[in-house]
Amino acid sequence: MVVGPWGGDGGSSWDDGSYSGVREITIFYGDCIDSIRVVYDKNGEPVSGDKHGGGGGGQTSEIKLQYPEEKLIGVSGHYHPFWINGTPIIRSLTLKSNRRTFGSFGVEEGTPFSLTMDGGQIVGFLGRSGLYLDAIGFRLSGTAPPPKLPCQMVCTIL
Repeated sequence: MVVGPWGGDGGSSWDDGSYSGVREITIFYGDCIDSIRVVYDKNGEPVSGDKHGGGGGGQTSEIKLQYPEEKLIGVSGHYHPFWINGTPIIRSLTLKSNRRTFGSFGVEEGTPFSLTMDGGQIVGFLGRSGLYLDAIGFRLSGTAPPPKLPCQMVCTIL
């Protein structure tokens, strides 16, 4: 199942696909989420996704999950224009595993979104990016309750 994306329509669309799970996430951020890079698990082997977004961001955080025991089960954040009259971009992200919470990264400003899994996990990322992370969505395994505040959300059952 795919949920999202949340955010704006700037940049180009991308989709990392579905994997067994998520091992690592690197977030480049400042006043917004500039870019992300995810390392997935595919049948016990790490697979690096592309970096999505621009080269900015004054801060970098590397999140290393203790996979396979630790799984990514939730993401929340905010989207809002960075510039006056600009399109919305992802301004903040908070990630939640079945053991820990990471963040908030960026600035919590604008429209909030939230996804929490119940009995499943996030197995892929998708979205839009250019100079920044414009929009973000997720591929899920298992079941998820309806996301909170899905203002610009599209759900597709695969």
